[in-house]
Amino acid sequence: MNKNRESTKLKVISDVSHAIIIHKENINSLLQVVLDVLQEDMGLERATLTLKRDDLLVIEASKGLTEKEQSRGPYHLGEGITGKVGKTGKSIVIPDITKDAFFLDRTKARRSDKTSFICVPVVDEEEVIGTLSIDCPPNLNLNLLHTQQLLEIVANLLADGVALLRNELEEKATLRAENIRLKNELESHFRPKNIIGNCNSMKAVYGMIGQVASSLATVLIRGDSGTGKELIAKAIHYASNRKHKPFIAVNCAALPENLIESELFGHEKGSFTGANIQRKGRFEIAEGGTLFLDEIGDISISVQVKLLRVLQEKVFERVGGHTPIKADVRIIAATSRNLEENMAIGKFREDLFYRLNIFPIHMPSLKERKTDIILLADYFLEKYNRLYFKQIRRISSPAINMLMAYHWPGNVRELENCIERAVLVSGNDVINAYDLPPSLQTAKESKTSILKDGKANFITLVESFEKELIVEALKENNGNVAAATRKLGAIVRQKSFVPN
Repeated sequence: MNKNRESTKLKVISDVSHAIIIHKENINSLLQVVLDVLQEDMGLERATLTLKRDDLLVIEASKGLTEKEQSRGPYHLGEGITGKVGKTGKSIVIPDITKDAFFLDRTKARRSDKTSFICVPVVDEEEVIGTLSIDCPPNLNLNLLHTQQLLEIVANLLADGVALLRNELEEKATLRAENIRLKNELESHFRPKNIIGNCNSMKAVYGMIGQVASSLATVLIRGDSGTGKELIAKAIHYASNRKHKPFIAVNCAALPENLIESELFGHEKGSFTGANIQRKGRFEIAEGGTLFLDEIGDISISVQVKLLRVLQEKVFERVGGHTPIKADVRIIAATSRNLEENMAIGKFREDLFYRLNIFPIHMPSLKERKTDIILLADYFLEKYNRLYFKQIRRISSPAINMLMAYHWPGNVRELENCIERAVLVSGNDVINAYDLPPSLQTAKESKTSILKDGKANFITLVESFEKELIVEALKENNGNVAAATRKLGAIVRQKSFVPN
């Protein structure tokens, strides 16, 4: 019996050592081979290796357990036999699992009575990093003490490989956590190329675009007219998986009520007077892509009903037709109206509102984006320089003050129109305050009053104009008074401000 025991011991140690040499580059394969050795050389039923992760021992490799049984196996340190070994670092032998109250049988894999169980620690640099355990069926008549000692030798041989595996898993977990962090950070700092703005409210909008773009969720963009809602819709489309498919925009407010249904869903030939041919609607044209419905609050109740059907059932019919057409289209809607008020008076359906309002995005007005005004103005200056072949370098300080003081009821669209006009009328390489539209130059609108005692005379106006010229000359000459004087003298000689 002793010879057989020593022969088995030597064979197990030899086979495990050979497996370590052959599979040292692939730790997962090594563990499976070693467990095979324990099962085949010793005739064991089950063998399990757990790995310590924080305060848990998780089954990393097993022999004789199904995936479902293995998934039941995490143990807290100190919990059950495996948990005790993991906590104390001392081997435990259970001669009969049916008579030990601490044996949990967490995996529910045992079927026979009087099975013996041996669990030994896997130790690396005096730290318990896992456990190795085996089931010994009663028919083998094994010497449990000698089997324990053999299992401890195998655990020692495996320690380096198990430590390496734990380090790899920890590195992978760290990388996954870092990837999630970076993904979240990118989403929160998502910055569409087609939108200008760095203020906090716009950064919040960018974050929402990054969150919703890759989904199929319907988006409702809300905000005043001229805030750039269509730019947001385009940013969502081109950041999504549909970016290579059409982006179709429809301004619902610009279409007559009797034509909007035909525009959206198309019509069959002869369906109404003037329908001489079959015509595809915007839903068909946008197939696979995105349909942007601007000013959705302006559509009639009858069209709202049909739009709701498309959102719910993903099918529609052309005007005058009876054949259902599938619609693989993402809907992005926008409105400057108060839809809640419209619902209260029966002008907008509640069920449609809730279908559209799955992911709302609010576009801030320009007066809420004061820090973006100059950034936007510089962008439009460059744009219209190229368009009108101008070489205007900058915007003067008084003009900037007016831009910042104005309340911008028309939002970004109004700012763009102002800069375009200023580029057209400017006679030099600087946009001055007098190049801006008259609405910005009134005291009420721009808060730049030059009134004295409620009156503005010719002398006051000239003084204000001269002050602006002096400031600009000093800026152009980096504060050099003599150079600025020469510049102003040249202007006076070139243009006479006194009538002949």
